[in-house]
Amino acid sequence: MQIVLTGASGLIGTALKQSLRGDGHHVKTLVRHDTSEPDEDSWDPAHDRLDPDFVAGSDAVVCLSGVGVGDHRWTDDYKRQIVQSRVDSVGTMARSLAEYGGAPVLICASAVGYYGDTGDALVDEQTPAGSSFLADVCVQWEAAAEPANAAGVRVTHLRTGLVLAKHGGLLKRLTPLVRAGIAGKLGSGKQYMPWISLTDEIAAIRFLIEHDVAGPVNLTGPAPVRNADFTKTLGHVLRRPTVLPVPGFAAKIALGEFADDVLTGQNAVPKRLHEAGFTFAHNNLESALRAELGV
Repeated sequence: MQIVLTGASGLIGTALKQSLRGDGHHVKTLVRHDTSEPDEDSWDPAHDRLDPDFVAGSDAVVCLSGVGVGDHRWTDDYKRQIVQSRVDSVGTMARSLAEYGGAPVLICASAVGYYGDTGDALVDEQTPAGSSFLADVCVQWEAAAEPANAAGVRVTHLRTGLVLAKHGGLLKRLTPLVRAGIAGKLGSGKQYMPWISLTDEIAAIRFLIEHDVAGPVNLTGPAPVRNADFTKTLGHVLRRPTVLPVPGFAAKIALGEFADDVLTGQNAVPKRLHEAGFTFAHNNLESALRAELGV
């Protein structure tokens, strides 16, 4: 297959590119800087600039672009970057595919943040959007792909949960704290954490490239857990105590508005992946943590 990938330098994009190329697939990447590298081209989604010839003849486009949600405090300027980096990228690609063609499939990143805070309620792909900032981001993010959908391109939205990986994401921040014995449940600890191993995240994206599944798909593990249980399990895997809770007010002081989403969660399950026949490598949190951390 020939795949065009955006966001190839991120945690998921890097792993996906390596996985596809490792199996002999042709992966071309779009970057936001000048380049003369083979199989790489520059684009400017902020100004709707994309060379359609670079995409022509591809079997699928996978759009994973977007600044990190938790990389900075949520100032007004950074919130604009969160929205624009996602909406501009998907919108530019979708409009190009609608006008010029190039690929029959568009796989777009999204997030379980689409659902907002759902408490204990079970969440699948039919659950409506929430009302938080991140929920609104996801609604705009997914809507940006509509030109491609209207033109007959199969569009799939990856509503990804918390990706577990040794060298990035949540575990990169949390593991050193647990090893130091200074981590515990966050806030009440009752909020659900819809985790997925990086291994299963990449396998699921590849599955969705090749299988005719359109619309939103939850990329979460089969068994979401509460924050307190997540922390306890990570401590067990690392053989360290996790008895120091982080009060909600402390999280808000440290993280600002982002803490409101950290202190809430979604009991999100991968209903559509199960229905499509996808098989998880990691069906429970402990096996996922041991595999990704190599312990």
